[in-house]
Formats: sequence, C-alpha cells, structure tokens
Amino acid sequence: MDDRLPLAAAPLIGPLPLTGTIRQLRPSDLPRFRDHLLRLDAASRRDRFNGATNDGFVAAYADRCFAEGAAVIGYVEGDEVLGAAELHERPEEAEPTAEIAFSVERRLQHRGIGGRLFARLIQQARGLGYTRLFVTTHADNLAMKALARRFEAALSFAEGETVGTIRLEPAGEEDFFPFPRRMKTGAPAFA
Repeated sequence: MDDRLPLAAAPLIGPLPLTGTIRQLRPSDLPRFRDHLLRLDAASRRDRFNGATNDGFVAAYADRCFAEGAAVIGYVEGDEVLGAAELHERPEEAEPTAEIAFSVERRLQHRGIGGRLFARLIQQARGLGYTRLFVTTHADNLAMKALARRFEAALSFAEGETVGTIRLEPAGEEDFFPFPRRMKTGAPAFA
C-alpha cells in the first residue's frame, strides 16, 4: 500500500533551512559573483540595478566591481553565490563615504539573507573607516527601503528614486577584538 500523500494534500512545511555562509568574496569568486548577478530574474535585476539591464552590462559590471576594488560580501551555498552586498568607495566625497548595493536571488528573498548581508556590510564599512553610506533604489523597491530603514537610513525622494544615507559610528575596540584581551588570571589571552 502506498501511504504517500498526493502533492496537493501534502502538509506545508515551509522553506528549507538556509545552509550557506556569509563571507567576503575573494578575487577567485568573481565568476560565481557574475553568475549570481546573471541569474537574477527581471524584477530582482531591476531592483538591484535601478532599471532594466542586459547580460552584457551585468557581466561587465561584475568585472568592474572586482577590478575597481569594491568590497563584495556574499551569501554562499556550496559553490554558488546566491546573494551579495557591495561596498563601493565614493572618493569624490569629502567625508569617508561608500555606496552600497544588495542582491538576493528570488527563491531566497524574504528569508533574512538581506538583513544578514547588510549587518556584515556595515561591520566591514566601519572597519574600513567609512562614516557615511549611500543607498539608492527606485521608488517601488519596498524591500530595499524597509531594509534601509531597519538600519537607520535617512531616506529622501528625488527624481523617482529613493536615496538613503546611513551615518556610521567609528569602529570600536570590540569590532576588532571580540574576545577578551586578558584572561581572568591577568595573563594575556594571546601571546
């Protein structure tokens, strides 16, 4: 006797648990980052690039990110980058400033990956000495606007775009030394 439930009657168990890691992407990760951006569906690509783009533009953009020294943090499962956060320096600004951007593949959206990438990116930005971050998105990107607000971005609207500014406190000792520097005995924790 077959006691399996027909698919329509099977209980809903929710999405599979996340199994990937969030880490700084290495130069050798460029092809995986490029593939991630190319896999974005049309709506996700529009959200990421603030408009329609073709594959040639996306591939060249990924190459530029690594060639121009952007910090790219990825959500990686196995050998695939499935989400990314980018930190692009804005050297023309008088104050240490970077522009940030995010992308998560459709099947993994609304699972907390964007928030985790955002938190890691802010930690990275503080460690690099940035005091201000910019984020720009189109007015209809509700997920990005909500995420930016969660991280205390001051949002404004201009020419059909939403522009956010995040002020960063300087990195503190706890950002670099998350463990006690001295053991209880008074001996150094690290020799």
